[in-house]
Amino acid sequence: MPSLRTALLQSSGRPGAVAENLKALDEAAARAAGAGARLLVSPELFLTGYAIGDAVPDLAEPADGPGAEAIAEIAVRHGLAVLYGYPERDGERIFNASQLIGADGTRLANYRKTHLFGCFEQEWFTPGERTVVQADLDGVRIGLLICYDVEFPENVRAHALAGTDLLLVPTAQMHPFQFVAESVVPVRAFENQMYVAYVNRTGPEGEFEFVGLSCLAGPDGTVRTRAGRGEELVVGEVDPVLLAASREANPYLADRRPGLYGSLA
Repeated sequence: MPSLRTALLQSSGRPGAVAENLKALDEAAARAAGAGARLLVSPELFLTGYAIGDAVPDLAEPADGPGAEAIAEIAVRHGLAVLYGYPERDGERIFNASQLIGADGTRLANYRKTHLFGCFEQEWFTPGERTVVQADLDGVRIGLLICYDVEFPENVRAHALAGTDLLLVPTAQMHPFQFVAESVVPVRAFENQMYVAYVNRTGPEGEFEFVGLSCLAGPDGTVRTRAGRGEELVVGEVDPVLLAASREANPYLADRRPGLYGSLA
């Protein structure tokens, strides 16, 4: 099975400017496709921006709304799947969500962030209730989490037990927590025997300062590609052969004793 070449878009776009963010995503998709990528991953709330405050209700839209339609057109035009973050409206509730659109424009998976970080998110968003959301892409089982979710080991282990091969984590990771990008994410990949694509915003935005450092970490705990602190598009390979070999060599999941862990819940 061939590798799934994956592009990580490290960018904050322009908060509140959906049309400009769609244009930036279109340009990134063209560059990613030109580099042979079959998947483009953008950061948390990339469609609208993160530091949008009380504009959240106005910018929120359904999973099948105009943003999804525009990104489906981008995916089809450039022939690659796209994962994007956005505020999802479902009736009176708003979720911090991410959605995976296939290269044919099909909506493959939609995930709602389960662990909300800080006062801003807790004020405007409802936490999701579904831990494992997956889709299959080019023979790779894709899983979705968002930012703070990956810092809870239970979330990532649930994906490992459900067979996730590549975990996509759009994020808005801010100063002074850069150790998450630098250290926690590669450990999560290793201890759960999967690839993790952690894709961040960058620079100052409202009251926040995002640290970049997006990465694709492999099941051997090594970082396959890493962005710096500024706007950047990086590309890495999700190799099913390496993944299978790593899982065969690493006994973590096979050596678990679930009967001892009941009290953790």
